[in-house]
Amino acid sequence: MKIIENRKKFFALSLILIFIGFAAMFYQSTQGNGMLNWDVEFTGGTSMEIDMGEVYDHEKLREVIFDVTGQRSPQIQDVIGTNEVAVKMQSIDSETRGKLSEGIKAEFPLSEIKTTSDVSGTVSSEMQKAAIKASLLACIAMLIYISIRFKDIRAGGSAIIALVHDVLIVIAAYAIFRIPVNNTFIAVLLTILGYSVNATIVIFDRIRENHDKFPVRETAEKINKSVAQTLARSINTSITTFFTVGAVYVIGVQSIKEFALPMMVGIIVGAYSSICISGSVWFTLLPKNEK
Repeated sequence: MKIIENRKKFFALSLILIFIGFAAMFYQSTQGNGMLNWDVEFTGGTSMEIDMGEVYDHEKLREVIFDVTGQRSPQIQDVIGTNEVAVKMQSIDSETRGKLSEGIKAEFPLSEIKTTSDVSGTVSSEMQKAAIKASLLACIAMLIYISIRFKDIRAGGSAIIALVHDVLIVIAAYAIFRIPVNNTFIAVLLTILGYSVNATIVIFDRIRENHDKFPVRETAEKINKSVAQTLARSINTSITTFFTVGAVYVIGVQSIKEFALPMMVGIIVGAYSSICISGSVWFTLLPKNEK
């Protein structure tokens, strides 16, 4: 394998994917849709608690909401053990609320609107700050650990750069596919950070094991060999995880799909960054006499 020799191609591909994401955010912003598809938890909106009175079809309820409000991605959450459901959507006025109640009653005769209330958008800034703090703390902790573990701060730095790369491409996926940004967004990012750095550490550990088997000036060959030796493990782990999350996406309800889709993107990107990006960045950061 010639990972190091082709590192510029890998860097270029990553930059293109990230650029496409930013272009999608810019386009959606100019169209008045917002750079990302912020969900109710971030923007505020209207919440309804409904007793459906019987087993119901999620898609029919979603269609009723779309017909009345024009919103394509309301958040519908069943209350386990009952026929009740919590619906959250972008803010609607009192007249639209009345029409929506009538539409739901017409489609589901046994249903009853229990409560309707506004969801404050003030939680938005708190969640954003919490997400940023959690991500920064995770990255700092991993930087310290990896630097100590491999006795080279460049190893820690390259791992963090690969993680930032993964996060940016996952955010690009949110922008391109208009995946709702809600509570699961934070969970997706932190899960991907942990998954990706795990694969990276496996490769870095093999590089450390091969350190004495190659002369100082054959660092590229050492990294290529180490990646090749761990390639089967990285690919097999990613494929099995991808299939598992893919199954969850296929059979899951809408809220689960909103978690599974970006996770599948993150699994692919995490494997790619571990194999093609992290070692290449480490090599790039080395002084010339070690290359």
